[in-house]
Amino acid sequence: MLLLALDTATPAVTVALHDGSHVIASSSQVDARRHGELLLPAVDRVLAEAGLRLDAVTGIVVGIGPGPYTGLRVGLMTADTFGLALGVPVHGVCTLDGLAYSADIAAGPFVVATDARRKEVYWARYADSRTRLTDPAVDRPADIADQVAGMPAVGAGALLYPDTFPVVHEPEHVSAASLASLAAERLERGEELPPPRPLYLRRPDAQVPKNYKVVTPK
Repeated sequence: MLLLALDTATPAVTVALHDGSHVIASSSQVDARRHGELLLPAVDRVLAEAGLRLDAVTGIVVGIGPGPYTGLRVGLMTADTFGLALGVPVHGVCTLDGLAYSADIAAGPFVVATDARRKEVYWARYADSRTRLTDPAVDRPADIADQVAGMPAVGAGALLYPDTFPVVHEPEHVSAASLASLAAERLERGEELPPPRPLYLRRPDAQVPKNYKVVTPK
């Protein structure tokens, strides 16, 4: 097994290689505006670090969000392209699950929250680092305060709203290393991973104005 994992659902552009037992190379850069620019060089970098070629990869793992439309689709389209070019399966993993997997919390329950912009967070509750209790959702922090009261939190979204998430643990952003390790565990157990389809949870930020008029030349 050689899994190439990547995620662009958060400001982190993150890539890793996993040989079925452990992570053999990884790269992460935080830049919310340069997902498309940074992702492919990061793939080249981890392959070079591992001394491997892309055609050695036997499967692709990609974070499916939830995340903002523009960033999320960069990773998903790249994963689909690699899968088609190499003829290998493409596996989806919820980005929040990757954050939970790498959380430095000894025992749950706890919350994972990433920045959804518009003064909202993408979030879910977890029993432990491998068990999600709720579907991913997007809400204003004040609206979920009662549901997450008393729980430690993980993620950059929690850091933004200390009134709702007073106790925040590392990590701030997801890593492809965590996604790959979690996917490898699930595949080893024979579990079926989600398809590589995006969890947007809401419409894109950029939309055509309601009063937009199409002007065509005569």
